[in-house]
Amino acid sequence: MNFRDIQEMLDEGEGFQLEFKRKVTSPEKIARALIGFANTKGGTILFGVDDDRSVVGVESEKSEVELVRTSGSFYCDPPIEPEIEIVSYKGKDVIVTHVHESSQKPHMVLRENGEMGDEDSRVFIRVNDKTVVASKEVVRILRAENPDAPPLRLTIGENERRLFDYLEEHETVTVKEFAHLVNVSRRRASRILIQLVRAGVMRIHTHQKEDFYTKAFD
Repeated sequence: MNFRDIQEMLDEGEGFQLEFKRKVTSPEKIARALIGFANTKGGTILFGVDDDRSVVGVESEKSEVELVRTSGSFYCDPPIEPEIEIVSYKGKDVIVTHVHESSQKPHMVLRENGEMGDEDSRVFIRVNDKTVVASKEVVRILRAENPDAPPLRLTIGENERRLFDYLEEHETVTVKEFAHLVNVSRRRASRILIQLVRAGVMRIHTHQKEDFYTKAFD
């Protein structure tokens, strides 16, 4: 990683796999960023870069690098070990933190006291250029991606057929809409949709206020 690489990322701007942070803040906030990338497709965090792409640099790279490592080791469960570089850009130091997509999903943020807390608010993913809280359905899908997850068992029955007929006309469906359509609980509707996503039959979309699903292919 060198000056030119930093310049290319600045030109690119924040996105799905790139985030700028003006400074190294609290361990929990750093953990959220690390987890968002690890739970999704991986990415890079540039510490010492403002949202407007201006490079302000970091004050004490040694202590701030240690804080990033501490965030990954003690505030993420399972722990995350990012690859960290210090790159000089126009006389200012930038901490470049690479996070690989994890095979141990879902990662969760630990609280300051080391407790897990409510899972619904501790799992983060990357959506467009933001790190956001994962929905219950997304958490279950992440858990299913773990190599130790039980094998998928999929059966196409009346509920699934009614879902496919519905999508022929409406193109998208939410858990609530599907539950109402086939008259089942929201939990059961969620479970069916998750199985279909795992099987590659459906896709989940997380960039709206409420997750929705579409067919994976026409």
